[in-house]
Parts: sequence; structure tokens; C-alpha cells
Amino acid sequence: MIESPPNPLTVDEAAVPERPSPALSPDADTAVTVKSVLAVGTAIEAAPAEPGIGVLIVNLGTPDAADAAAVRRYLKEFLSDPRVIEKDTLVWKFVLNGLILPLRSRRKARDYKKIWNTGSNESPIKTFTRSQAEKLAGILEPLGKHVVVDWAMRYANPSIASRLEALLARGCDRILVMPLYPQYSAATTATVCDEVFRFLMRQRRQPALRILPAYYDDLYYIEVLSSTLKAELKALPFTPDVIVASYHGMPKDYVDKGDPYESQCVRTTQLLREKMGLDETKLMLTYQSRFGRDQWLEPATIKTVKTLAKKGVKNVVVVTPGFSADCLETLEEIAVENARVFKRYGGQNFVAIPCLNDSEAGMLMIWQLAMRELKGWI
Repeated sequence: MIESPPNPLTVDEAAVPERPSPALSPDADTAVTVKSVLAVGTAIEAAPAEPGIGVLIVNLGTPDAADAAAVRRYLKEFLSDPRVIEKDTLVWKFVLNGLILPLRSRRKARDYKKIWNTGSNESPIKTFTRSQAEKLAGILEPLGKHVVVDWAMRYANPSIASRLEALLARGCDRILVMPLYPQYSAATTATVCDEVFRFLMRQRRQPALRILPAYYDDLYYIEVLSSTLKAELKALPFTPDVIVASYHGMPKDYVDKGDPYESQCVRTTQLLREKMGLDETKLMLTYQSRFGRDQWLEPATIKTVKTLAKKGVKNVVVVTPGFSADCLETLEEIAVENARVFKRYGGQNFVAIPCLNDSEAGMLMIWQLAMRELKGWI
């Protein structure tokens, strides 16, 4: 059994590598070489010799291609989820199918093309999520071949149902589902659980199930965020005047109904400020990706960077603590759209810090979370 490292975690920010990182060595007992990490595909495919334990990493999703048709299929599934759009009325369905999908699909397809991983013909979030699963499989390999790691997307492919089916076929009678959302919301974590439970409702013989809870205030998560950010800042040719912590937005009405998302974003930012030694004027909290006409959480990221530029702020860095892997919202919305607005209104230097992705520090965090939730099974 792998022993968990002492708490709290200390990561030397100078040692945080450029992304993606080739390997991770949490300690001497679980050392993973570059060679073993690159060969984890073999470990994933090996059939277990005893009842298995499945670990399923889940992220939001992505279109299967960077064209309007694929984006339309993806958006329709995403925006038809009542957890995402709670006003599931006939009027909404008319607006969605008659206006939003025809227009937004073409525009978003152009945005996806800007960030598309042409080498593997997929979006970065799929590339990074697959790599996270493969590297975690390599790290957990000393536990035995009965521990099987897989990955899925809530929307589009590979689907949660298809990967749960695969884990059951591999003999897994215990499954840990890991939604990689640090902050809980009904529109993210809960809808992953909904999909998992829908699959289990169709099973006569159900596996034992565990769900990774939100880790917005986890000491390892905060330490890794801080250490990685410090390392990235050291590598910059300028010193930022302001750091913006941007989280995905949410209609305020959802929070009023009891969603804890906003309070968890606030708590993450407070802990990160404490760890970085910054106050709220130097590390600001904002929300991005507003959609529709409802009132959303404030302040908005794009309005904030515009205001900062107009006030004479020249150097801004944006970090996205709520995203576990880079995606359209970080690579295009923040790194391209927000940067363009900042510079248009007088800003000079704008840098979007990469997500933790499959970096060494990011994988250490995922490993720690997995080991914590697997206690009693391994």
C-alpha cells in the first residue's frame, strides 16, 4: 500500500517543470520514471487477475471536431442539461435550437480551431485529461494490476457510461469517480454524479461507488497552485501589477438557490492570497464565460481587465484555479480574447498562466486526492 506523503505538502516552486511534465516521483516507494510513465498505456490495458478497483477521471467535455456540426452536437448536449440551464421551457428550447445553436456553433468552431491540437486531432482538454489518466495509472501501478484508471467526459466522448461499462467489463467491483472540479457546483460535479447514477440504475449488479468531493480548500491543492504560480511568475520578463484569479461564471440565481460554488471560489482565493502573501488589490477574484441575459456572479473577468487597463495598469497575469486542464475557456477566452481587450485599452503585458494539466505538480495533487479517497480499498 502506498503511504500518503506528510501534510502539508511542500513543493519547491523552482522545481515545477514546464508543461506537460514527463514523470512524477511522489516518494521512494512510488517512484515513476519517464520510461514507466510513457509505458502506462500497457498498464491500463492489462487485465486484472482479481476483482478490480476502478478510478475514473472526469472532465467537462469537448466537441469531437473543430467544425460547426461537431460543435453544434456538443453544445446541444451541454445546453440541454437542466443542471446547466435550469429554465428548461419551451421558449428556451426554441431559442436554443432556432437561434443559439445555428449561430454560436459556427463562431465557437472558429474559436476551437485556434486552439485545436492538430497533431492528435482533438482539443487540449481531451489531450490533457487522457494524459492525466495515463500518468495516474503509472503512479498507481505498484498497487497491482487490479487497479484500473480510465477517463471520461461529461459531454461528448468518451462518455461516462461507456467508460463505466468498460471498467465493469474489466472486473471492477469498486469504482472511484473523480470529477476534476476543485469547486463544487450543480452544473459541474452534480451533473457528473447524475450521469453516473443514471448508468448504475440500469445495472442489476452495481459496483461500490465513491465520488471525489470538492477540494477547493485542500492543502495540497492550495500549495500546488501557489508553488506553480510562483514558478511561472519567476519565469516572466516582467512583474505583474495585478494577478487575476478567474473562475467560470454562474447565474447568481443558482447561488441564491443554495449552490456553494461562489463561497468555495472565494475560499480558494483567500487561501491562495494567504499563501502568496498578497491582498485583494494584488490578487483579484473574477468570473468569466457569461452566457445569456441573467445576472451572473460579479465582477466579470473581461470587464475587470478592461477597467485595469483604463486605470493605467500595464502588467496583468491571469490564473484559472477552477480549471484542472486547459480548454477553450482558458486558451482562447482568457489568453486571446481578454488579452486583446486589455491591450486595446492601454495594457502592455498580459499572460495567462497554464492550468495544472498533467504537470508534475498537478499529478502529485491528483495522486494525493486519489490515495485519500481509495483508503480502505487498497
